[in-house]
Amino acid sequence: MKKYLLIVIVLFFCGSYFPQVKQHESAITAKEITGHISYLASDAMKGRAGGSKEIMAAVNYIKDQFKLFGLKPMFKNSFFQEYSFVSDVKVSKRNVLAFKVNGKEIKLSYGTDFITAPFSGTVKLNSKLVFAGYGISAPKLNYDDYKNLDVKDKIVVVMRNNPEYDNPHSQFDKFSSLRSKAAVAKEKGAKGIIFVNGPLPKDSDDELARLKYDRAGGIKDFSVVHVKRNLIDQLFNAEHINFEQHQKIMKDSNKTASFDFAKSSAQLATEIKEVEAKTVNVCGYLEGNDPKLKDEYLVIGAHYDHLGMGGDGSLYKGKVEQIHNGADDNASGTAGVLELAEKFASIKAQLKRSIIFVTFSGEELGLLGSNYFVNHPPVPVEKMITMLNLDMVGRLNAEKTLTVYGTGTSPNWKELLKEKNIDSLQLAFNDEGFGPSDQSSFYGKAIPVLFFFTGVHADYHRPTDDADLINSTGEEIILNYVFDIANTVSNQPEKPNYISVPRKEQASGGWKVYVGTIPDYSSNSEGFKLSGVSPGSPAEKAGLKANDIMIKFGDKKIENIYDYVYALQDHVPGDVVEVQVKRNNELITVKVTLGAK
Repeated sequence: MKKYLLIVIVLFFCGSYFPQVKQHESAITAKEITGHISYLASDAMKGRAGGSKEIMAAVNYIKDQFKLFGLKPMFKNSFFQEYSFVSDVKVSKRNVLAFKVNGKEIKLSYGTDFITAPFSGTVKLNSKLVFAGYGISAPKLNYDDYKNLDVKDKIVVVMRNNPEYDNPHSQFDKFSSLRSKAAVAKEKGAKGIIFVNGPLPKDSDDELARLKYDRAGGIKDFSVVHVKRNLIDQLFNAEHINFEQHQKIMKDSNKTASFDFAKSSAQLATEIKEVEAKTVNVCGYLEGNDPKLKDEYLVIGAHYDHLGMGGDGSLYKGKVEQIHNGADDNASGTAGVLELAEKFASIKAQLKRSIIFVTFSGEELGLLGSNYFVNHPPVPVEKMITMLNLDMVGRLNAEKTLTVYGTGTSPNWKELLKEKNIDSLQLAFNDEGFGPSDQSSFYGKAIPVLFFFTGVHADYHRPTDDADLINSTGEEIILNYVFDIANTVSNQPEKPNYISVPRKEQASGGWKVYVGTIPDYSSNSEGFKLSGVSPGSPAEKAGLKANDIMIKFGDKKIENIYDYVYALQDHVPGDVVEVQVKRNNELITVKVTLGAK
């Protein structure tokens, strides 16, 4: 343990536990790619989780490489753009629960008898209790646990799962999440919700839920807890009802069986506090030499963060925590930015436009770093003429398949991409500018983009994404290809023209609802903040814009992204829905005709 702590301390303060790449060549080489990735994806980095101490070693490594290549710091005298984000939530000591059953008080122990959900609000309650079955209100499925039930200002007791708990393809699945049930309870007028594991199926355990921060705001003025079943048994017993038999009757009759707990009440207090962390984008630039064009900037970027020990983004199913090294995702892209920075630095006297090289943190948390960068830009965004994004470029396969997103965002992209393909890469084009990586943040600012990607593989978001599986020779080919494209963009007389690419609509039945809103995951605003809208989407046609904060969708109040997702479930393509947003200090209502996806 002491040895491990020493390693962490060295990493944090020096960023030099692994040796720097000693032999730098101006050429892009597989050897240097291997060196960069081996360092960034080493176990000592512990997965480069956003906001972690270990990620600072990667930060310092990237900065030192930029300095070595002769890049200028992007932020006055610093290569760092620091920003804060909510990394987690914690419960305070003010989370208490006590039942009063037939006049007798039963105090519950936190962590043993109950826990508070991370999306709970901060509330104190002394309320009556109501059993609301599974807490599902789905009139279209002819099922409503709240039918003829008055829950106003009360605490509802709700079973987890759904009436078809033994059906892996139940029609009730989309109504079964704890957040969804809590949102319904609040909408019905309740002040809090108590979750419990139902007695059935018989072989089910009664473990308290492992509730983790889900990267969205809490439910304001509403308490959410999970309680052990033996405590809820006492509430049922006081009403002379057997909990298991009651659930069985509900199952057999396929009917709701909600009721008031006449003999019981609860005192409940919940308090959740947000944990704030700091992280940085690392950014340097090379100044162009043309008196006019040097004030225009090409941006070459990649995210350097990964999943740490796993967490919600991991696809690993094991019970023992493991380091997710993220060699391909995205040490490969970070190595690409470093190699391109080095090569361009060797010919900086030939550059007409300026080039920004940036590595983002927070991509795995929802494009936080790139979103912050474009909203707090070191140069005006209108001066950023193109963004080239590298994300997972380390697994070029035997067929040499390279997917390029954003090929429709400027009229000359496809011709240029084909012209520079001297190594016979098998190019797969996707026209859309929005997509699952950092180029989306730039495209939302009307900047043409290209995103280079060698594809998802069996090690994606798993502990097995290690450096020894990287095809460094293949990445060398890709980076030389990107260099030729970037060099052309940097030096051509005219900047690339931006094109708004409409989303391709699908054309036959069975669709889910499509609106075309792009979430701003970095926002802590109450409501659902948009970082943009897809071109040609229902949202754009209705007049919704970037930075709008949605507060109502139809008759549903929207406090966070989950409220929005649940509200969509009540609609089908073709519905016309009134949507209310805050735009600056003004309330605006628009009508959105929902599409299909």
